Amino acid sequence: MPLTAIIDYGSGNLRSAQKAAQRAAREGGLTTTVELTAAADVVARADRIILPGVGAFGDCMAGLMALDGMHQALEEAVRTKGRPFLGICVGMQLLAETGFEHGTHAGLGWIPGTVEKVVPTDTSLKIPHMGWNELIVSQPEHHMMAGLRSGDHAYFVHSYGFRPKDPSVIAAKVSYGGDVTAAVARDNIFGTQFHPEKSQAVGLRLLQNFLRWAP
Repeated sequence: MPLTAIIDYGSGNLRSAQKAAQRAAREGGLTTTVELTAAADVVARADRIILPGVGAFGDCMAGLMALDGMHQALEEAVRTKGRPFLGICVGMQLLAETGFEHGTHAGLGWIPGTVEKVVPTDTSLKIPHMGWNELIVSQPEHHMMAGLRSGDHAYFVHSYGFRPKDPSVIAAKVSYGGDVTAAVARDNIFGTQFHPEKSQAVGLRLLQNFLRWAP
């Protein structure tokens, strides 16, 4: 049976992400085992990989790198073998080269760019950016965006945002006193700043798209 691995490195709504992925598979008629794991060998043989993340960029990166063999397993599975990868919230931010939350921290560097504090031009807008916001889809043809369209609502909780060097990798954004990256896509790598597991029908559809994705 195909294996979807959710990396457990002590960060993120792991059980919620697992339950959401299991529900997406069940309701989409898809067969997959969704496993929470901190083991590099499980990630190495997984058919799909999900990296969740809640908290500070540097803490999440340190937690990920502390797992024995995990970085190497991710590089091999995602970069070399091209396995579908989904980063969620800080899990998406870790795709960047550098994060500037509480200092300067190196990321995975898979998508060139930086993670910087969200500073709305409208000073009445509070940080963190928290709650429902309307997606502005910029890659409607991407498999991961199938069935999703501009105006659909997704759920956000974050104070920092991903600024890719190449704007063409942005699959969706939201407006919050300026444009904020909501999703990025490059080859077999996809990331969402919003939480699919909290985004009801939109999140369920995106997870089903991920479980069907064959980049």
